[in-house]
Amino acid sequence: MKSFYPVILAGGRGTRFWPLSRKKRAKQMLALNSERSMIQETLDRLRSVAPEKQSWVVTNDDLRTGIQKQLKRVPKRQIVAEPAGRNTAPAIGLAAAIIAREDPKAVIGLFPSDHVIEDEKRFTAALQKAVQIAASGANMVVMGIQPTRPETGYGYIEAGDRDQNGALKVRRFREKPDRATAEEFLRAGNYYWNSGMFVWGAQTLMDALREYLPKTTAILDEIASTWGTRKFDKTFAKLYPKCENISVDYAVLEPRSAKGEDSGLYCIPAEFRWNDLGSWTALYEHHARDLNVAANVIKADKAFELDAAGNYVYSPNKFVAAVGVSGLVVGDR
Repeated sequence: MKSFYPVILAGGRGTRFWPLSRKKRAKQMLALNSERSMIQETLDRLRSVAPEKQSWVVTNDDLRTGIQKQLKRVPKRQIVAEPAGRNTAPAIGLAAAIIAREDPKAVIGLFPSDHVIEDEKRFTAALQKAVQIAASGANMVVMGIQPTRPETGYGYIEAGDRDQNGALKVRRFREKPDRATAEEFLRAGNYYWNSGMFVWGAQTLMDALREYLPKTTAILDEIASTWGTRKFDKTFAKLYPKCENISVDYAVLEPRSAKGEDSGLYCIPAEFRWNDLGSWTALYEHHARDLNVAANVIKADKAFELDAAGNYVYSPNKFVAAVGVSGLVVGDR
């Protein structure tokens, strides 16, 4: 799509998968699902909708060089390193401010860099629909995941009526619930997990940020005005840390959803399998789902198993023996 620009957010610090992940080698740079790293997989599945030259990455100084090496087809100038972490609202806002200057008709998508998505044809179809809705007006679109359990670790989307495009109008965004509330959401049938994947016009997002975060938006506009000049790096380093530290969900989507079903917020229910692999347990369950209950998941050069069950082993260049152990995580770089 000519005016669609994916923005991949890749600023994570890599604490959840220690010791495999490090400060300069965070989760998104690891090959946890396939032979490709998580961020490479993210870019791969976006290629069917937008070429690499239209993709952007927002990361940090520790990861920028490594990401540039992994994403060689993304222009280096479009892999932007934040001088300070300020959450998703300033990150996607800066990208929107820069891209809108270069293409006033731009539609941008926000994509976390560390999700596993299967059935990429369905993902592509859902994303194309989201781009069309975002391009048709001052609309904002979120990918919603059909809940499979009463999960308390995700935010939820309460969906309303279906519109003529087949998308669902968003009634409101709900914060991470307690167990009882999550069970109510599951029974209701019109609640979806918030995947963190959003699509909107770059100008639409900037207008919303000006409404809800005027001070931060003024800073982002000033930084973006220096893009492509020698002043950019200095201005970015000086001003960006002054932005508010807030997610785009809290900054824009929740207050906008308070306007009701005519707020221009839409949910595309995902028909693809999704996992954010947020922990070692989730990683084990993802790889063991098609195996028997006592399975070990072992990614090693060679391995020996005896009276061992339910272990996750990641040691690609070494021999590993699992003898008489269960429920262990073995991680080796």
